[in-house]
Amino acid sequence: MGKLIVIEGLDGSGKSTQLEILSRRLSEKGILLETVSFPDYESDSSALVKMYLSGKFGDKPGDVNPFAASLFYCVDRYASFKEKWGRDYNEGKLIIAGRYTTSNAIHQASKLNEEEWKPFLDWLYDIEYKKVGIPEPDLVIFLDMPVEVSQKLLSGRYNGNESSKDIHERDVDYLNRCRKAARFVANYSGFKTVSCAADGKPRSLDDISDEILSLVTDILR
Repeated sequence: MGKLIVIEGLDGSGKSTQLEILSRRLSEKGILLETVSFPDYESDSSALVKMYLSGKFGDKPGDVNPFAASLFYCVDRYASFKEKWGRDYNEGKLIIAGRYTTSNAIHQASKLNEEEWKPFLDWLYDIEYKKVGIPEPDLVIFLDMPVEVSQKLLSGRYNGNESSKDIHERDVDYLNRCRKAARFVANYSGFKTVSCAADGKPRSLDDISDEILSLVTDILR
């Protein structure tokens, strides 16, 4: 078996950027790897995810219950594993993923009351890793970015056009609940947390990248 490392975080935390930097730095060290990102918007398997995020099932995240929403994403991950990276993983290759089952854990748990978080996580991990059979990550790195900082970064990404945000990105109350849930999920699930801001400002990309690379190097030894 290979290894699966996941870069996780809320919207605007810099997941895609850090995924790219990590991939480049590991490749420069001669490490063979493959990167994947979820949802897989280029695949038909993400159709239900795209409908959900565009508001086809309701214009608020809570309009779709966490179990149904989780299954939308689960199908997409299963298809990606079977079609794109499963063989390489099974032959020993390193896979680095931007988001994974861990995103469901954070975003969907936030729709529930706190006393329901643990049972939901146990259900989710059992469904995806045992019953569906996609790999369980060897390392999950959670990029913890305060919502007020990430919103500024997202507004910059969309050039101030708030309508470009999906139903998750534009719901600040929902994102604050997600961050609270994320901290619980990270602790319960054994994620490694990297703080991405200090004194209300983002840390530098290089500073964050160095910390991520250190965590990954420990796992690969």
